[in-house]
Amino acid sequence: MIAAGTLPVGFTMPAERQLSADLGVSRTTIQRAYDALRKRKLLAAHGRLGHVVQDADPVLGPALNRLRSFTEEMEELGRKPSSRVVERLVVANRSIASIFGRPSTTMFLNLIRIRYGDDVPLAREVAWYDLECCPSLAEADVSGSIYSYLADNGVPLGHCEKSIEATSPSAEECAVFGFAEPRPCLLIKCRSFDRQQRMVEYVESLFRGDGYAYRLELKA
Repeated sequence: MIAAGTLPVGFTMPAERQLSADLGVSRTTIQRAYDALRKRKLLAAHGRLGHVVQDADPVLGPALNRLRSFTEEMEELGRKPSSRVVERLVVANRSIASIFGRPSTTMFLNLIRIRYGDDVPLAREVAWYDLECCPSLAEADVSGSIYSYLADNGVPLGHCEKSIEATSPSAEECAVFGFAEPRPCLLIKCRSFDRQQRMVEYVESLFRGDGYAYRLELKA
């Protein structure tokens, strides 16, 4: 059932006693089965949460040494990227305008997307784009890489500034990841600039901590 995806990544398995009763086998048999699945890295023990389904190679480790889109990161890691758009609005927002250093009347594209790697939900992303930099983005197909769309439309990005912190997901975010209870996640905030030093994007992405880790190479 795990191999077929019937029990998806993040699914919490029944307690040993409950599964023993449901299947009519001894609890020792259930313990041995769970132990075998842990050794194959198909289950992970999470304290009071019990046993949770995971990928055989659950943690992705993209490097931080250059600017990449989520789509590029997944492709470089050999994963199939995809997105689901939850909300899409063209709005003015004074708080966001202040982050961009723009007038309060500036129009932004606001996107909320769920980002997947091999159909596993890895991140919930809330992003804002300054439409003065790329007006056509308001009507563009945003299911793929927005960075590629910007580059194709004359707004290649030059650099970004990222901050990463540990946080706990909300109830809505737990539902996205299939968590029965909150688990540690990574909140990544990113400000992206074009080659004229205009701020084009501000995004806050919540990544599941059990499936995503950043790798940084430092040279002397």
